[in-house]
Amino acid sequence: MNLPGYEDIIEDLAFFDDWEQRYQYIIDLGKSIPKLAAEQKTDELLVPGCQSKVWLLSHTKDGVLQFQADSDAVIVSGLLAIVLAAYHNQTPAKILAFDIDGYFQTLDLERHISPTRGNGLRAIVAKIQGLAKQAQS
Repeated sequence: MNLPGYEDIIEDLAFFDDWEQRYQYIIDLGKSIPKLAAEQKTDELLVPGCQSKVWLLSHTKDGVLQFQADSDAVIVSGLLAIVLAAYHNQTPAKILAFDIDGYFQTLDLERHISPTRGNGLRAIVAKIQGLAKQAQS
C-alpha cells in the first residue's frame, strides 16, 4: 500500500482553502488504497457500526500489523485511507499509543463529516485498536 504518512495528510489537507477541495483529496486518497477481491468481502470482515459496508483485513508480519480495507462508498474509502495512514505497518503498541483523537482534531475531520460517518470512523478505529490489543496478547 502506497499511502502518504499521516503527517503528510495533515499538511496536504491544510494546503486546501475549502472543504470541497479537501473532500476531493480524501476521495482521491481512497482511490489509492488497493481494493479487496470480491471473495475477501465476507461478513466476518465487515466492521459493525458503519453505515456503509466496510471490510477490514489484518495480519501481523515481523511484529507489525498490516491492514487492507475496502468500502462500498468513495468518501468512506478516503476515511479508511486517513486511518490506515496512521495505523498500517505499526506495532500494536504504537497503534494503541497513537493519539487518533488529536489526529482527527488536527484534520478538523469530524466537524465536516456526517454524524453517521463519524460513528463509522470510530467503529473502524475501535476495530483496529481491538486487533492491536489481541496482537499484544
